[in-house]
Amino acid sequence: MAPKKADQQAETPSYEEARQELIEVVRALEAGGTTLEESLALWERGEQLATICQDWLDGARQPLDAAIEADQDAESE
Repeated sequence: MAPKKADQQAETPSYEEARQELIEVVRALEAGGTTLEESLALWERGEQLATICQDWLDGARQPLDAAIEADQDAESE
């Protein structure tokens, strides 16, 4: 369920932390008033956070898919 790279695990925020920071990044971009450089930095951070969130979701999905597949295999026997 953790993000893909084990060495980043200590640095990687939880899903909830990444999601909250992503919300803040989007709000800052929508509000405007930042320089182009600041906007680009916010955009890049938003991309990183979106990837972190997706990694968490993908990790959570794998055991569910495995359980569903095992259940279907058991039913077909």
